[in-house]
Amino acid sequence: MEMPTPFTPLASLAGGVLIGLSAVMLMAFNGRIAGIAGIVGGLVGPAPFSGLDRFWRLAFVAGLVLAPVLWFALTGAMPQVSVTPSWPMLALAGLIVGVGTQIGSGCTSGHGVCGLARLSPRSLVATLIFMAAALATVFITRHLV
Repeated sequence: MEMPTPFTPLASLAGGVLIGLSAVMLMAFNGRIAGIAGIVGGLVGPAPFSGLDRFWRLAFVAGLVLAPVLWFALTGAMPQVSVTPSWPMLALAGLIVGVGTQIGSGCTSGHGVCGLARLSPRSLVATLIFMAAALATVFITRHLV
């Protein structure tokens, strides 16, 4: 039997506040939605953005990558992460998520964080579908497979 995830309300609250703050700052200073799929898609899509638009996208993605490195450098705290599926299974899962973000016109950050904050009905439906799919996936992988 797997151990339950530790209850960390303060760290979770701090993380949520930082995510919300970054989304608000991007909207306030750039007029853009902090949807990671759209940000990365603008860097690698069929017609990548250039100039200042490319710069803020690169800076945002760099922040996503460098923030945990900075946290480790400042605190020495390394998260305990264990990934049990195989690399092919992880690649397949990533591909499915990528297809889903295209079909859903955005990702969980764009719809779940920014879209819900803007009271978007489309984002509400997308987020409900994301959550239902996540619940079904966890149930299937932990109890049926």
